[in-house]
Amino acid sequence: MNKLLLPLFLILLFSFTVDAVEPSIWTINSRAEVLKGDARSVSIDNNGTITLAPKFTEVYKTEQPYIWSSAVDESGNVFLGTGGDGRIYKVGPNGAGVLFTDLNELNVQALAIGKNGEVFAGTSPDGKVYRIDAAGKAEVYFDAKEKYIWSLALMNDGSLAVGTGESGKIYRVRSANASPESSLLFDTSETHIITLTTDKLGNLYAGTDSSGVVMRFGPDGKPFALLDSPLREIHELAVGPDGSVYALALGESASTATPAVPAAAATPAKKTITAGRPSPLMPEPPQKSRYDLTGAKSAVYRILPNGASDIIWSSPTVAGFSIYANPAGSGVLLGTSDKGRIYSIGNDGRETLVLQSDTNQISTIKSMGSNLYATSSNQGRLFRIGPETLSEGIYESEVMDAGNSASWGRIWWRSGGNVQIQTRSGNTERSDETWSAWSTVNTRDNSGQIASPSAKYLQWRSILKSSGGSASLSEVSVSYLSRNIAPEVLAIQILQANIGLISNPPIQIDPNIELSGLDSQAFGIPNVSVPPRRVYQRSAKSFQWTAEDRNGDKLFYSVYYKEITDANYKLLREDIAENFYTIDGQSLADGRYLLKIIAKDAPENPPGLALTGERISEPFDIDNGQPSVAPSGTPQITGEKARVAFTASDKSSYLTRAEFNVNGGEWQTVFADDGISDSPNERYTVEIPVRNSGEYTVTLRVFDSQGNAGNARVVVRK
Repeated sequence: MNKLLLPLFLILLFSFTVDAVEPSIWTINSRAEVLKGDARSVSIDNNGTITLAPKFTEVYKTEQPYIWSSAVDESGNVFLGTGGDGRIYKVGPNGAGVLFTDLNELNVQALAIGKNGEVFAGTSPDGKVYRIDAAGKAEVYFDAKEKYIWSLALMNDGSLAVGTGESGKIYRVRSANASPESSLLFDTSETHIITLTTDKLGNLYAGTDSSGVVMRFGPDGKPFALLDSPLREIHELAVGPDGSVYALALGESASTATPAVPAAAATPAKKTITAGRPSPLMPEPPQKSRYDLTGAKSAVYRILPNGASDIIWSSPTVAGFSIYANPAGSGVLLGTSDKGRIYSIGNDGRETLVLQSDTNQISTIKSMGSNLYATSSNQGRLFRIGPETLSEGIYESEVMDAGNSASWGRIWWRSGGNVQIQTRSGNTERSDETWSAWSTVNTRDNSGQIASPSAKYLQWRSILKSSGGSASLSEVSVSYLSRNIAPEVLAIQILQANIGLISNPPIQIDPNIELSGLDSQAFGIPNVSVPPRRVYQRSAKSFQWTAEDRNGDKLFYSVYYKEITDANYKLLREDIAENFYTIDGQSLADGRYLLKIIAKDAPENPPGLALTGERISEPFDIDNGQPSVAPSGTPQITGEKARVAFTASDKSSYLTRAEFNVNGGEWQTVFADDGISDSPNERYTVEIPVRNSGEYTVTLRVFDSQGNAGNARVVVRK
């Protein structure tokens, strides 16, 4: 396989704002998206290339729900500590397994192999440490009077380190003659000592919950904190061949969900979219640094022999549950609850999906010699990893949503070796029995016509076979043409009278971009319309509308009107790109009208395929006539006050407000005699002070619902 092949492309839905009759292209080109598919018996490297995975062979099934711990002795026997019956199973190098011993507690949280081949087991809850001989006979080796025994580690002098919870103590237990002697190695301020391990120099390392601390104890037993993670739990530690210590840290969401930490042990932590084809040209959310652990579910640290530490991997979505230091010193294997996947993570942070299992969680990863073992939970099983590579593997893509029913074009890919591509389609979001069967693409030069029937959803899969050499796949693209759907005019807004709408200057776009057919968003130009400005315009009647096209087509609009009693609509404007229009109200006779907006996707579809959608507005009034105002009777003077009455009426609408002034002074509001101005005919009474002899001019101004005003005056003489 040519190592210069492009990275594997996975599920980015290309959609262009060019002609809708051009096909859209679905191209697999992001490793992060590749991992959304199902990798069955295949690996995905850090560039996204798919290859055949190492064998993942089931060796033994415990019939228990959980395997919490495992250990391998020098003879190649694998011991499995399970829950919730507190059993330990022994699996020989030939794969034959037996129940080794059945302890009183529910969970065997930790296992360690002694210098003489005996097995030590730590149990929970109300845990004890047991010593089990070769025949499976168990005896209590140490009773810490603690609720949880989380971890065990054999120290260089043969003594056993015991990590506990809920008091966060570490004990050291030595065999003296026939009786073990125990001592408190260190009483931490932590709640749980989740993991313990040792190195060849005699150092003991401890990982804690709930402050996420890694401690080192030298041969003299003195502690030194190597790491204080913002994540709450150090779930597992592993020592590399160069003396580096790898630490798997879990965040709050992963830690509290970990079956290995029962809920009783948990403590507070320390610490309107328009449908259509989404455009790949929109900038993707910025990728976070792996050092940014905000919201992280898990992270892997590498603590160097000199005490410096690096974060070599972190994830906001993947919860890791086990790590294994690569004997070559190149990083770790990480077992997860992400589809039972095992990842290889290099010291440089590069990540490879080694394999995907059919288990819920990879609980432990251990080795002895050339044999590499993994255990699972739900259900508790033992597997051997490699060293052989599988002869066949399948990768299934994520399901693609075309938005609506689509016709499928060609599919093409880059590959090496024996790779077969198949497709299927359906109209349910999840692939089920209603989907079409898998159809093999008849190919020449790694491309061919898709035979699956037209539908809303499509999925492809690749079948890799080792016959004739290695097989790899590094890019897949699919072309399709969505069925055209008529546009919709969703709403029409009628603005208040005398408000006009004027276009704002559009965003300037290089005409070469428009001629190229590329989406302007690829050049950092937002694909949005500029809303109009509102201005005062005498007698104006303005309208704005919203419309949607499920295919993402550009729309043109035609504007029609009619008086409500007319039989037919009349055209005002045709094929405008703006979603607003202003009528000069004085060009229409007073009356009640309707407006009709027709949206067309013709600019991006040929005449035979173009479609329209329309909406009729609510009725609106055109009223250019002024209200009539007249004095009613003669002014009445009583002492120093005068009362003046007016009547007002409007032929086409109704009155909304009135105001008066005296001798051209400031306008003052006056209410209708019945308390509110809300009808075509109203009476108004104005009372003014007349303290001195002379003339007083009272002017009443009345407004109708369309903003028209009429007035009249009365002269009061005293």
